[in-house]
Amino acid sequence: MTESQTSRATWTRDEHGIPQITADDITGLYWGMGYCHAMDRGLQMLIMRILGQGRAAELLEGSDEMVDVDRFFRRMNWSGGVTEEAENLSTEARVACEAYCDGVNARFSESVPWELKLARVKPDAWTIGDSLLLTRMSGFLTLAQSQGEVERLFVEMVQAGIGDAHLEALFPGCTDGLDRAMLEKVELGERMVPEAVKWGIGVPRLMASNNWCVSGSWTASGAAMLSNDPHLETNRLPNVWVEQSFRWPDGYAILMTMPGLPAPLVGRTEHLSWGATYTFMDAIDSWVEHCRDGKFRRGDAWVPFDQRVETIKRKKGKPIVETFWENQHGVLEGSAATEGYLLATRWSGADGGAPSINALLPMWTARTTSEGMAAFADVESAFNWIFADSAGDIGYQMSGLMPRRADDWSGFAPRPGWEERFDWQGFVSPADLPRVHSPTHGVIVTANQDLNHLGHAHPINAPMGDYRARRIAQLLEERDDHDVDSFRAIQMDTYSIQGAEFLEVLAPLLRTGPIADALRAWDCHYDLRSTGATAFEIFYAELLVEMFGAACGTQVIEHLRDATGTFIDFYQNFDRILVAEASPWLGERTREDVWSAALAKVAEQVPGPWGERNRLTLTNIFFGGKLPLFLGFDRGPIPIRGGRATPHQGQIYRSGERLTSFTPSLRFVADMSAPILHSAICGGPSDRRFSKWYKSGVDDWLAGTLKVRKPPE
Repeated sequence: MTESQTSRATWTRDEHGIPQITADDITGLYWGMGYCHAMDRGLQMLIMRILGQGRAAELLEGSDEMVDVDRFFRRMNWSGGVTEEAENLSTEARVACEAYCDGVNARFSESVPWELKLARVKPDAWTIGDSLLLTRMSGFLTLAQSQGEVERLFVEMVQAGIGDAHLEALFPGCTDGLDRAMLEKVELGERMVPEAVKWGIGVPRLMASNNWCVSGSWTASGAAMLSNDPHLETNRLPNVWVEQSFRWPDGYAILMTMPGLPAPLVGRTEHLSWGATYTFMDAIDSWVEHCRDGKFRRGDAWVPFDQRVETIKRKKGKPIVETFWENQHGVLEGSAATEGYLLATRWSGADGGAPSINALLPMWTARTTSEGMAAFADVESAFNWIFADSAGDIGYQMSGLMPRRADDWSGFAPRPGWEERFDWQGFVSPADLPRVHSPTHGVIVTANQDLNHLGHAHPINAPMGDYRARRIAQLLEERDDHDVDSFRAIQMDTYSIQGAEFLEVLAPLLRTGPIADALRAWDCHYDLRSTGATAFEIFYAELLVEMFGAACGTQVIEHLRDATGTFIDFYQNFDRILVAEASPWLGERTREDVWSAALAKVAEQVPGPWGERNRLTLTNIFFGGKLPLFLGFDRGPIPIRGGRATPHQGQIYRSGERLTSFTPSLRFVADMSAPILHSAICGGPSDRRFSKWYKSGVDDWLAGTLKVRKPPE
């Protein structure tokens, strides 16, 4: 055991290496949280800050890739206005955040990660503004970003001449009010988020997740239970999450937090547990701006853009000066100096941070599902929050700033910036977002599916598929005596409803050959030994090209499939077309024609076990896989069970030249009948390679073993 005593907090490590933080009050807990974040994940925090400030080329590496990273973060300007935003913290939240920063800086005064010394980086003191920067980054990257990218893909498809009928089949409602002629004039520059950013060394890929909760009528203990397994980029060390436990005179909290964020993100207290998944809320929009001479058109007038000049310093290179053009619709993609039509894009959470920190402060002492729902309703980033309390109550609340738009605009396809009626008119009230309290059935499941039916507002226009949610609900309803073991089994489940539904169409088309033989024998599980899962993925990859390549071009579809997350994030949009018996995408062919053609092209491939095909290596965030494996900074390759549509998601794919993944990087179960939490993370508490806690949780995570976490004594 290691112990540290200060005037603000005491911390020890439990048998799993998890910090146990004790203080006299909530402010002391924040000090301890910050100290232990800096101790265990200081490198992670500081790299994220360097990236968010757009200083990677200056401080880490002067490569062209890092310049692209810096250009993106300077364009987004999340570090701008953080000092002013800090003024929006409540008095209590400001005191808590100051204590957090004091704890961080106390640790950094004792020790700074040696990797930064190697790079000759001397970190500045941690500030509240730095935490606000990370709050903005974590809410956007690959979350709101994914919505923006699919909307950009839509513009590219319009410009490629894809017809309205094809577009409407793929994205229902997208052509309502569509001005094709306007979109065809738009000059598209670089990608909204360069690949170097999305798969950068310190930025986690955040996206899919499962969570569910049930009332006591469904459990062996008679108490409410809750489960959460966020599916994030897992091929990295350390993990995105930090496990920490807290005790103060009035209670305890067993939490999962994130480095740099002073907030109780997911976990439980004595009386309440809560978990999160991403919502796929459309909180990002683009407008077409008619530009000339540094101005944009508004009605019949021309209004000057605001100009922001940023200098990107570069190791061993000349500084690069970038000018960003901005108006009420966000940042322009390109230069307004010459006449043309360009996109301006705005994310609803770009300027915030303080309201989210204010909202979460009450969670330390919240006792009921109602209190939890009220707190998380004011979080600015879009998430599905579920709750279970010790009185047996359960609930669900969506958070996020949903823009109020014109009645005839969903926000999906860009609208003309010169028409004021398409400006945002504030944000939808949290009371109108999807939510449910104490449902009669006693079960709540969220897995990134469409949940619009639970609210007055409809914030989701491009959800992820519902296969996982349907499978989880199916497993929950098979029994009414659930316990930690049954919840763990659901977390580890690899059955694919997608595979089963596709096989109904595919079975009559199977002839001879290794792929057909494997598919006939497949039980629709993505287990490590399954050759059927491998055969299905080989066929599915070819089917995407066969169905969509005729209209979009084979090379385009192969690029989207092999080098982007398009088919990862929005696969059910494409699945709807793949299984449809009638669709504009079929042209003169039948569905069976397309499927048979795809099957014929892969028929003689020999599928190996899924665990040999689906493997990843956990790479150190600083060295990025550049060191030999025997040095111990990386771990792997390790086989990953599951697929895109299974509760245990196991998507491993390439984007550009980088390998990334969606897997359950964290799992936890809360049974409110006992004062403990069961959890596992892929990694360990520390980002220090030579700590025994660097990779200490990987084996249990692979095996599906949940450790028992108790409150600090």
